[in-house]
Amino acid sequence: MDEWPLLHRIPPTSTSVMPMTSLFERYQSPPGTYDELFDATGAPRADFARVLTALGASSPDEFARCQALAEKALMHQGVTFSVYADNRGTEKVFPFDLVPRIVAARHWTQLERGLVQRVRAIGCFLDDVYGAQRILTDGVIPAELVLGAQQYMPMLRGVVPAGGVRVHIAGIDLIRDPDGTFRVLEDNVRTPSGVSYVIENRQATKRIFPHLFDQDAVHSVSQYPTRLRETLQAVSPRDPDDSTVVVLTPGPYNSAYFEHSFLARQMGVELVEAPDLFVERDRVYMRTTRGPKQVDVIYRRTDEAFLDPEVFRPDSLLGVRGVMRAWAAGHVTLANAPGNGVADDKAIYPFVHDMIRYYLGEAPLLEQVPTYVCLRDDDRQYVLEHLHELVVKAVDESGGYGMLMGPQASRAEIEEFRTRVIADPRKYIAQPRIELSTCPTWDADRRCMQARRVDLRPYILTSRDGPWVLPGGLTRVALVPGSYVVNSSQGGGSKDTWVQREAEA
Repeated sequence: MDEWPLLHRIPPTSTSVMPMTSLFERYQSPPGTYDELFDATGAPRADFARVLTALGASSPDEFARCQALAEKALMHQGVTFSVYADNRGTEKVFPFDLVPRIVAARHWTQLERGLVQRVRAIGCFLDDVYGAQRILTDGVIPAELVLGAQQYMPMLRGVVPAGGVRVHIAGIDLIRDPDGTFRVLEDNVRTPSGVSYVIENRQATKRIFPHLFDQDAVHSVSQYPTRLRETLQAVSPRDPDDSTVVVLTPGPYNSAYFEHSFLARQMGVELVEAPDLFVERDRVYMRTTRGPKQVDVIYRRTDEAFLDPEVFRPDSLLGVRGVMRAWAAGHVTLANAPGNGVADDKAIYPFVHDMIRYYLGEAPLLEQVPTYVCLRDDDRQYVLEHLHELVVKAVDESGGYGMLMGPQASRAEIEEFRTRVIADPRKYIAQPRIELSTCPTWDADRRCMQARRVDLRPYILTSRDGPWVLPGGLTRVALVPGSYVVNSSQGGGSKDTWVQREAEA
């Protein structure tokens, strides 16, 4: 008997109005938020009505069984992540919620254009700050912000990467404000993670909802590994067809090791660790049973601080001695390029719109979150006077760490951050707390749907031919009631993201 019950047996022609006994009948999103699937009256958004009718036709017992089966499937696939600071154990199954987050075709088209524009501008910025530095000379961005960034690497100035691309893989974090406007929350152009969960989440949901996928014309995400390999081959310093691509991992104790092995397997390339590689005459070679083999492209998932003990940390056992020499000589491509972290700096984020205007001569297509840069005297004074209202972030932290949620913080926490900001203002920025959009999420304890806050990380690949956006992304969800923090390390989970196709004329 088929263990995947009921929901995949929903008749493909079901178009009925949502019944009063719907699984969603008591669902409510918090006041003042934008819900991804339901409008302000509680009715399904028009683009998603048929899907929600089908999902809502199940009973709580039926849906709970499907949720459990999806979690079981992901567990058997080894879809895990690690949290080093958790004394309950490091390796965990990545929490997954079966209710999809759906993006209408017309909204995705706008997003896609904005993401391509943003990644192009960031690429120009990185070329410039490691080159002529025109944007600094012209005063568009304060030079002290860029040159004083922890992740800016002056020793790389003048190095032009093989293939001419620095941001091969980008993950741009988006939120949706109460008006339904997508806003960029932050940029990730060093080693963005999470795309393996996008693909695995899709496999799990397709097993349960095949009819919904067929009818709703949802874009596939399965092509990502193929596109990633093609992107990496295209920026090789040698003939792409004769090039060797590898994925460099710090090893099985890294928090994203599942993803490293998953992508290497899906691309059909070798997963290597530092001892598998060596550099000779400024070229990188891989040790094989048939002797050394030249490596042309390294998709590195090792933080650059550990990448090469010749240049960075001399005590690193995770890096390849001399790989930076080979990269600077143009004999190997490193994806992403070292030095990209300066563009991830949260104090640089407010200036991306200026980059777009300066380099591309275009109006920015994606909104941002208003940001106070604490290095500026006026901004810092405002932040110190309004700490209880703001979200304060360390510019070089990620994963929800180094952050103050002012409206939820205690007096002691606020005073601690006041001391930090005064002592090192360059290290902090602040933003108003924006209500994140919500999405129905299964609450196993209450056995009903509850509104939980979500964000979205689309993935953009860039080769010599320009950027390509995966039609989907990682929707992260704050599983803790009332929480704004969606990171897996802070108790968050994920959802499958369905991007609808344009209706045929």
